[in-house]
This record gives sequence, structure tokens and C-alpha cells, in this order.
Amino acid sequence: MKVLVIGGGGREHAIVWKLSQSSSVDRIFWTPGNPAAKVAAHVSIPSLNTNDFSALADFAKKEHVDLTVVGPEAPLVAGISEIFQNRGLAIFGPTKAGAQLEGSKVFSKEFFLKHKIPTGRARAFSNYEEALAYSKMQPKPLVLKADGLAAGKGVVICVQQEEVQSHLAQIMKERIFGEAGQKVLIEECLTGTEVSIHAITDGKSYQMLPSVQDHKRVFDHDEGPNTGGMGTYSPAPIFTPALEERVRREVFDRTLTGLREEGVPYCGVLYAGLMLTPEGPKILEYNCRFGDPETQVLMMRLKSDLGQALLAACRGELDRVRLDWSSEAAVCVILAANGYPGPFKKGDVIRGLDAAAARPHSFVFHAGTTVNGRDVVTQGGRVLGVTARGADLREAIRRAYEAADLIQFDGKHCRRDIGSKALN
Repeated sequence: MKVLVIGGGGREHAIVWKLSQSSSVDRIFWTPGNPAAKVAAHVSIPSLNTNDFSALADFAKKEHVDLTVVGPEAPLVAGISEIFQNRGLAIFGPTKAGAQLEGSKVFSKEFFLKHKIPTGRARAFSNYEEALAYSKMQPKPLVLKADGLAAGKGVVICVQQEEVQSHLAQIMKERIFGEAGQKVLIEECLTGTEVSIHAITDGKSYQMLPSVQDHKRVFDHDEGPNTGGMGTYSPAPIFTPALEERVRREVFDRTLTGLREEGVPYCGVLYAGLMLTPEGPKILEYNCRFGDPETQVLMMRLKSDLGQALLAACRGELDRVRLDWSSEAAVCVILAANGYPGPFKKGDVIRGLDAAAARPHSFVFHAGTTVNGRDVVTQGGRVLGVTARGADLREAIRRAYEAADLIQFDGKHCRRDIGSKALN
């Protein structure tokens, strides 16, 4: 089959890499792609405007594309799936209605409460003064969430009231996140350990993927500001079979039932960010696509044909496919530009990519890179995702850092403690 992959980051590179190994996939079109496009001979980058959904659908129709996979959330929230479906094209990703689970924090919180999915207490506000007055009466810390998409940076934990007031003003008055900050969710701060759980669904059945733990803070020991993710490992030892069964029953079963009751078709990924609290697992948020850098470790562990599984989901036949996973552990270490998640420098030459790629059991996923002449240079805040497998977590960590240390660019930064908590 022919597959079109939309997106150009580390998540999409991992998806393309795994699809290139699928016996069912003959040709992969990747747009906008990135300098890692030569992952396989049958991968090409067409010159397309990824914001023009009709043009993308025209291309898929013209090239007889059998399956389109949407990597980032923004096109899904904007309704790309409806355009493809109206042309009779199979697309893996929910419609605009389903994507609101990620596109609106207020919508998702109301959905959780309505369908009795365990979550934290929260209230939504569109008026700054009302939000500030409410916050003064609540115990601290508090979590502030911009309602709309904010590139993973719209959530902040405030320990003191002064922080609450400052961040509310930035979001609601200064509009640092634009229209995404028209409404703000003020939520109790849940305590425990976070874990990321993905499920692939065709709207009728679903399959949970192995557990992953992310490292959101930019510095070691979970210090510094939140980022899009500085590294991941899978599986997460803390996510026991008992917890898995409870999440299946209380989160994913109720979510699929709720979507069906509300008449919302959903084909794609349900990616739950969970907090394992003393009272049990509670959902923090849903994403409507694969996580980044969670996808990197999941694709390293997947043994099944990804193309067949995603096409089966689009056809409503996911129950006919069984996903098999390696028993090995996988670790992803993000190499970031100096200054990320704030302002960062671009255009620094990256050295050592070939040496790192030659390491056994490892792979380097490009996230924020571009080409300048013969050089691969930095372009984004999260530059590369160096990922490795191992017989156990300790071995996977060692291999990932051995490969990561071979890569150099000016201002390179990475956390040195990815996965270390799980070894204690």
C-alpha cells in the first residue's frame, strides 16, 4: 500500500521509520518531512502545503494513497480528517469533534466528569477577575491550563498565589498563547507519579499500547520549566498489571462508551496522561495523536506491521489485528538547543550523526533539524531523539547515552537522568 504521513518532527520520523519496515507498505510520502527522509529508498518528500488540507487530499487521491497518518494535533483539531473522509480517503486520526478531547481542556474536563472518568476537580473561566477571585480561595498548589492548543506549554503549576496571578494575567490578559487562552481551567494539583498510556482505536474496539514515562521538566531531578518532553522510557515498572486493568476499565472503556453515546466517531490514538494518585489512577489530559517523544520508544518496541494495524483501524477492523511488542526496554534521550524551552539559537552544525547511527540497538530520530549545504543543522528546540533498546532498562539507558554522547552541536543540552527513577 501507499502511505502519506503528515508532520515533520521526531514523532513522525519514528512513524515513518516503523512504516518503512512494514511488509504491507510499498511507498511512503512524508510531508513536510525532515533531513532524515532517506530512512528508506521508498520514502519521498513531496512539495506540499501541509496547511492546505484540500491540496493534501487532492495529492492523496492523485497518488492512490491507501492510508494517511496525521502526526501533530493541530490539523486534527482543524478538521483535516473530515476533508479526507469526504473524498473517500482512509485517514488515521479523529474528526474535529473527537479531537476536541485535546483541542479544548474545558471540553475534555467536562467529558471526564460527565462520563465518570477519574480526574481532578476543576473550574473553567473566561473572565480574568473571576478566575483570580476563585484562585484566592483554593488551596495551593494549583494547575492553570490554557483551554486551547499551546504546543505543550499551556499548563503551569503554581505554588504561591503570586504565581497564579502572574500566569493568569499572561494567559488571559497578555494572551501569550493567543486564542488558546480565551478560557482557562483552574485545577487541583494531583500528586503521584505520571505515566503515559496510548490506545489505538477504531471507535468500537481498542488496543492499549505499553506504558511509557515522560520527563517534562528541562533539567535533571525534574527541575526547571515544563517542555514538550526531554526523554522517555518504556515500559514503566510502576504501571502494574492491576493498574493496567483499572485504567482499561475506568478510563478507556468509559471514554469509548462516552464517545459513542455522544455520537462522536473516533478512529485514531487516545493518549492518556495519567497521574497515579494514592486514590488510584486519574486522568490529567487526553491527546488525540501519538505522543512525542513517547512514539520513539513505542516504535522501537513494536514488532507488528504498523501499516496493517492503522489501516485496519480506519476500516473498523482493529479487532482482527493483534499488536506484538518486544520484551526489551527502550529509552529516548532528547538533545535540545541551549535555552529551550525559551528562546534558542538555530543553525548550529550537528556532528557525530553517522557515528551515533552506527551504534547497535540505537536509532537517532530527527525532531528539529534542517540542512544547510552539506551540513545538518539545528532548527528546533528539541533537536534529536536518541533512542535505544536493551534487555532491561539499565542496558537501554546506557546504550542511549553512549549514542547521545557521540553527537555534538553548540549549546547541546540533555537531561542525564532519563529513566533513573525506575532503577531505584
